[in-house]
Amino acid sequence: MNCYQMIFSPTGGTEKVAASVTRNWPNVQTIDLSDASLDFASIAIASDSLVLVAMPSFGGVAPQLALDRFAQIKGNDAKCVLTAVYGNRAFESTLVQMEDTARAAGFQVIAAISAVAEHSIIREYAAGRPNAEDCKQLSAFGTKIFEKALSGSLAVPAIPGKRPYKKSSSGFVPSTDSHCTNCGLCAEKCPAQAISKDNGKVTDKSKCISCMRCVSICPVHARSLNKVTVSVVASAIKKACSVQKSNELFL
Repeated sequence: MNCYQMIFSPTGGTEKVAASVTRNWPNVQTIDLSDASLDFASIAIASDSLVLVAMPSFGGVAPQLALDRFAQIKGNDAKCVLTAVYGNRAFESTLVQMEDTARAAGFQVIAAISAVAEHSIIREYAAGRPNAEDCKQLSAFGTKIFEKALSGSLAVPAIPGKRPYKKSSSGFVPSTDSHCTNCGLCAEKCPAQAISKDNGKVTDKSKCISCMRCVSICPVHARSLNKVTVSVVASAIKKACSVQKSNELFL
């Protein structure tokens, strides 16, 4: 059985979750859905494969950019596991969006996971997650999923979510301060190619998906969101994030 993990992980939380789920899978190959240089339409997955697809939930929905890239990959009836990673508020429509996209691309969905990771904007929410206990639990989930795949079972899990999908909310575009050295790292690594390669201080607001990768990888911490904006967002979701959420397996 060929094993893959397809990951869209701008700030690393989703990648850590995916690594835990696939820890006991053999010879896992990685397809980076955040890599704008890849020709996703040329990727075809063999039918005897098991594929983990992991994306973050931004405001209760999956990043459309990640869904669009996933949709181009040919599933060829390969078995698929969906993982929505969220910052301890709610994943809402994320899993069902991924499910519909997976089926349209030719994948057979046999399992799904909702997992908690540190919030990409308000870092104090779910800080440190996934932690050691989470990773142990996610690895156990992964083993159960792999055993189901080996058994040949195509039982379809009941995946929670809202249809029609929740509408995505307007994003937040990070700005650059005087510490910027114009090193070009943010432009190179931006999944949406929203940052000018000639001038790192210029961001195309129409392309930015508020993934926060540029903020997380800047070597001189020159990129950030407006502090007032962050404070407003933190207050708005404080109640929803106050109770620690659990990871869930839908098998």
